[in-house]
Amino acid sequence: MNVVTLIGNLATDVELKQVAEGKQVASFVLAVDRAGKDGGADFVRISVWDRQAEACNRFLHKGDRAALEGRLRSRSWEAPDGTRRSAVEVVASRIQFLTPPGADDPAAETPFEGAAVA
Repeated sequence: MNVVTLIGNLATDVELKQVAEGKQVASFVLAVDRAGKDGGADFVRISVWDRQAEACNRFLHKGDRAALEGRLRSRSWEAPDGTRRSAVEVVASRIQFLTPPGADDPAAETPFEGAAVA
């Protein structure tokens, strides 16, 4: 079973790209706190596709809190300099925005119960 559930804060802004056949993919890094006495955080690369990618690009920003469900994906490629590279990322299938709209603006008080994008 390949299931990942994470809650954390965006460590980067969302980057939206258009790929083959007009599909859109958004990517960002999520900082997830480690449990235990050592503390710290893990920084996990996240990919989101299609409508969710557009919503993430529009509503999520660096520092915002989000919860997501998805699956791990590993990939490898040859870099232009000939070295072999690899990466592990989470491909999100469901994202919930946890930071209220206008949270960075104290004048904007909007009731918010969490917005889910599936």
